[in-house]
Amino acid sequence: MKHTMQVLQEAALKNGPLCVGLDTDPSYLPESVLKTFSSPAEAILAYNKEIISRISAEKTACCCKIQIAYYEAMGIEGLKAYVETIKAVKKAGLIAISDIKRGDIADTAKAYARAHLASGSDFETDIITVNPYMGFDTLKPFAEYSKPDLGGKGMFVLLRTSNPGMVDIEQQELAAGGRVLDRTGNELARLGAEFDSVYMDETCSPVGAVVGCTEESDARLLRDAYPKMFFLIPGYGAQGGAARIAATLLDKAGGTVNSSRGILCAWKKDELLAKKRESGALTLSDIADSAARAAKASSEDLLNAKRELGL
Repeated sequence: MKHTMQVLQEAALKNGPLCVGLDTDPSYLPESVLKTFSSPAEAILAYNKEIISRISAEKTACCCKIQIAYYEAMGIEGLKAYVETIKAVKKAGLIAISDIKRGDIADTAKAYARAHLASGSDFETDIITVNPYMGFDTLKPFAEYSKPDLGGKGMFVLLRTSNPGMVDIEQQELAAGGRVLDRTGNELARLGAEFDSVYMDETCSPVGAVVGCTEESDARLLRDAYPKMFFLIPGYGAQGGAARIAATLLDKAGGTVNSSRGILCAWKKDELLAKKRESGALTLSDIADSAARAAKASSEDLLNAKRELGL
């Protein structure tokens, strides 16, 4: 069997590298849409499903990333919307990345891993995000689920994030030489290599890395340093990351480039919807169409950037 990171890598080559971030907040929907539903969670789930339907039909994305915090903020009903969103992504034939950023020790980490990766769990997903900064032992319980008999699940581990504060820890120099992020990356490569004998025919590891595309300085350095590692690339779009930086990170083993607000909130700047926006007459279909157009434009932008770099 193939592990899910390999499936995602192949999907990114087939449908393009765009990851649509369903980090959906009620404030991202116009009032005219929200008021047609009984709750914000119900509206968000409906919006998510409309977007998933369009991008899967148009083949403009390879996966969706669902940030659990937005759903947790809406309580139990929000978590139900989260679960149903994951199901809708998988039913559409896309890979579901659950952005949960868990990172803890011993039995707590095992419980987190079981909750989000175990077969039959309410929150079961394909790939999760993990925070390694409590220590590398926190990664082991999650890596267990990358084994074939436990589902061949994947994980993206924070390496070089897209926020300004990443310099506070990730960029710090170690007394032994190199930066914290370099030490982390080397450990991820080592952990990924443990699966070489398990998945001998695969072209990437089930252990991937989160590498933001908001700075050019590290893009080529990190891509060359970890040629077999598939990247989750945030920062493109609303955060200001350029397509050319993302394209550099898409070299070698490749990656998937996330865009959330740039797609979810596309209706706010969509000239085609100007009159409806001003009159407060926007519908769910209107904003989903706008999101689909934004996804298509982002996909084309990224593919053009790859072509310009000869990838």
